[in-house]
Amino acid sequence: MEQALIQVPVNISAVLAQRTLPTITQWNRLEGRPRTHHFDKALKAEVRDALWMLTKQWQMGEFIANDAGSPISAKAHIHQSSITRYQAAENTFQPYEKNIPLEAKAEQKSIPFTRNQELLSIDVRLHMGNYWIKLLAPALGAYKADYIRTYKFELPAESRSTDYIYSQKNDLQLYKAIAGRSMDGYAFLQHLQNGGLASDGITSGADQAALDTLGKAFVAWYKNTFLQPDQQQNNAWLPNQLEYQFECQAEDQPKTTRLTAQEYYDGNLDWYSFNSTPGDGSPAGDTDNKTDSLIPAHVAFDGMPDTRWWKFEDSKTSFADVSPATTDLSKLLLIEFGLIYANDWFLIPFTLPIGKLVNIQGLTVSNNFGEVFWIEAAEASNTANKEWSMFKLKNDGLTTDTSLLLAPTAIKVQEGAPVEEVLFIRDEVANMVWGIETTVPSAEGWGVKGGERALQTRRYHEAIVKAATSGTTPAAPLNDAKVTYLPMTDVPEHWIPFIPVKVDNSTRDIQLQRGSMLRIISGDTEKPAKVKPGTSILREGLDKTTPEPYYVHEEEIPRAGIRVTQCFQRTRWLNGEVVVWLGMKKKTGKGEGSSNLQFDVLQDIK
Repeated sequence: MEQALIQVPVNISAVLAQRTLPTITQWNRLEGRPRTHHFDKALKAEVRDALWMLTKQWQMGEFIANDAGSPISAKAHIHQSSITRYQAAENTFQPYEKNIPLEAKAEQKSIPFTRNQELLSIDVRLHMGNYWIKLLAPALGAYKADYIRTYKFELPAESRSTDYIYSQKNDLQLYKAIAGRSMDGYAFLQHLQNGGLASDGITSGADQAALDTLGKAFVAWYKNTFLQPDQQQNNAWLPNQLEYQFECQAEDQPKTTRLTAQEYYDGNLDWYSFNSTPGDGSPAGDTDNKTDSLIPAHVAFDGMPDTRWWKFEDSKTSFADVSPATTDLSKLLLIEFGLIYANDWFLIPFTLPIGKLVNIQGLTVSNNFGEVFWIEAAEASNTANKEWSMFKLKNDGLTTDTSLLLAPTAIKVQEGAPVEEVLFIRDEVANMVWGIETTVPSAEGWGVKGGERALQTRRYHEAIVKAATSGTTPAAPLNDAKVTYLPMTDVPEHWIPFIPVKVDNSTRDIQLQRGSMLRIISGDTEKPAKVKPGTSILREGLDKTTPEPYYVHEEEIPRAGIRVTQCFQRTRWLNGEVVVWLGMKKKTGKGEGSSNLQFDVLQDIK
């Protein structure tokens, strides 16, 4: 039955002409058939009407131009001086170290290993202990148990003074896991740094010299692994201003230049962070001059308008999508440069090593007409523009400084999660400033939420007070009053108050002094304890032998507030070595806040 439906045409030409079977289609490929075996003339793509192209260029205005030549060569004479000295805050000058980035040198902070009686950074302590045991493994592994016994972790007895352990479940589990089983590498390091020997208390036999030699290698390893400042020389952090301050000096035979970073806090260190002033010291360096002949090249960037009128640009960068406000002058200048003057700028590649203060003493440009031009800085020819220009260092305003700074900073820095974070806010109702510890360092070594840690600590003390008073009978009410008097309301324990006080020898200037809130628990028979900060940012002066007060300049806390963070940072320097340091940053906060702190309050009795 199916075979009867199949029709086989006998005359295919007649079937196609009469279209009796419309399902039959026919294709014929359209192709050129050369009449010769040579393709030279066809591949030349000859232009038959060159006049049409010339008139098209005339129509599009490409013949309208200035009678000027194009630069073909340039010769630059550059004077450069190296950074030779460094000063952290108001400490003494010291030779500049070229083996680490400048931001690591300036930002480095001490790793917090203790907080009052609490051990911190236990992860680093364990890492240091494991490294020392690894050094012993080849030939001195028999002393492993002796070092674990001598420099051991101990779990303190439970009491209200050890709330930092027993109120935190994770910290308590960590202490139970390592107590008597692991070595405290930081305690061993302190013994060595205080003049002790690695063999002290371990052995006085034949292996004593070998252990002492390994102890020196251990100290060197720690210094190379963690960049730690000398508190007397390398601490550039100013606690009362919540920012860094440091200075570098570039020296050569003609003069000495001081490069001062007075307000560095954002973690991005470059030329705009420095002020340039003439130095008063005697130069110690040598004059370093360099002259090169270079070929100028057009400046090119993504989205740049093409110089040919009938060529379309790609759409990766669209200046039409930029919507500047009435005050965004910088955006308007950028758009004007990109759309109008982009092809008028040339680039001269001049390679210099980093860590140099460079001054262009001479620049000549030759064009294709054989003319030679002497190029000067804009400040030299325009007396009205002496305040600011791109890449120019800020100076005292009295001298014209056209120097350029190639700061010895890292290109890419990896930043870890914040170990500490404090939010400073203004509380206008309470007339004070609060330092809210949103992130505090835990014993394990990483940051935890400050609010949760404070709540767990308070609940731990409340549970102890409740257990102590569980068998007592509450006193009967004296009367049937419907309200009760409350001297002061509670504030979360991770809110640290800063009280406005007058500056010494001043009747009007105000500064902010760190205070303490009391931990008041109903039914507690002990004296209320003062709640102290848990972050090193707010513990300035507390951990010294004689505790000192901590002040913050009142103008450093604006109405928007500020956020200060501390985190580990890592980069790789020019020699390939890895640099790890603990640095601080300051950013804008989220505005004002309220702690609901009230005094002399009447509350309804529940």
